[in-house]
Amino acid sequence: MDDRTLDAVGPRLKRLRQQRDLTLTSLSADTGISTSTLSRLEAGLRRPTLEQLLPLARAHGVTLDELVDAPPTGNPRINLRPIAVGDGSTVIPLTRRPGGIQAYKFVLPAGRDDAEPELRTHEGHDWVYVLDGTLRLVLGEHDLVLVAGEAAEFDTRTPHWFGATAAGPVEFLSLIGRQGERAHVRAAPAGRSGLSG
Repeated sequence: MDDRTLDAVGPRLKRLRQQRDLTLTSLSADTGISTSTLSRLEAGLRRPTLEQLLPLARAHGVTLDELVDAPPTGNPRINLRPIAVGDGSTVIPLTRRPGGIQAYKFVLPAGRDDAEPELRTHEGHDWVYVLDGTLRLVLGEHDLVLVAGEAAEFDTRTPHWFGATAAGPVEFLSLIGRQGERAHVRAAPAGRSGLSG
């Protein structure tokens, strides 16, 4: 995500909040982001992080690519819009409609095993599935390592953080829903599997 894209997010956040007639206090309660941070983000005095953009997009009922107005890239038939984040991560929104469960693919560069996670909370529910690599998930008092093919599901009001390990980059899918919406793996006829929200 380039500087011009990040600089344009603040006014867009303020416009969305005002259109919905929300106070900073009520938006803070919805997202778990402090009112002072929200105010600085809207004024352009602070650049948003991915951990802030996701709950803000959910709270405003828009997709992440709509929130940051990412330029179109990728296969035009599916019109994926990868969003590069300053820390070297890439987020690919996989759903187009606002509201409901949102799907994302995350690609994170190799991390540091001694990194001190910054736990966050917000309204909603998250389901993650590791495609490739190793994902470290800190969830409350649990410090978990998930490998390709493993999944986790949790209430995002539980303090949490995820990142890659020193073993290398990690790719994973994330389904994020508002509070009460849960993603479940369900049994399907032989040879098929499915997800339901």
